[in-house]
Formats: sequence, structure tokens, C-alpha cells
Amino acid sequence: MEQIQGFLPIILLFFVMYLFLIRPQMKKQKQEKKFASEIKTGDKVVTKSGLHGKILNLNDDGTCVLETMAGKMKFERSALSMEMSAKLNTNKLIEKK
Repeated sequence: MEQIQGFLPIILLFFVMYLFLIRPQMKKQKQEKKFASEIKTGDKVVTKSGLHGKILNLNDDGTCVLETMAGKMKFERSALSMEMSAKLNTNKLIEKK
């Protein structure tokens, strides 16, 4: 019984780490994967580096072509930022109202 009580704080620490660190990160990864699979031609997006553009073409190899003010650029889908693109699109919806 004393051995179980000795391991209880360690077990509790792992449980807390799972709740506050691992689980939210897994949820965020799942949302980003869903975002990357749901984007379509014509969507306005922002890359993780802050580049704004409109999707012209989605390729099967996981890349996409963005039209920016500087011209056409090729990016990986993983380089698109879910949070910044969502902010961009919500701001456009607010401006239309």
C-alpha cells in the first residue's frame, strides 16, 4: 500500500500533463489537418509567415498555388495558417455587414 502511495504523485503529474499539454495539442493538430483538407480553390488564406493570397490551384502532392500581389507562388498546404486565415475571413464577413 505504501508503494502505491509513493507512485500516486507521479501518476497524478502524468495525468495533469496529459490534460493540459498533450490533449489540447492533439486537438489543435486535428483541427489543422481538417482545415488543410477542406480548403478549396478561390479561398483567401494567410501563410504562417504572414503572406496573404488566394488559392488558384490545389495539387495532389500536398502543395497549392497562391496568387499574391507579388505574383503566383507555390506553398505546402501545411504552410497555411488556420488561425490567421480564420481571422481574415471573419473580418471580411464583418465588413460585408
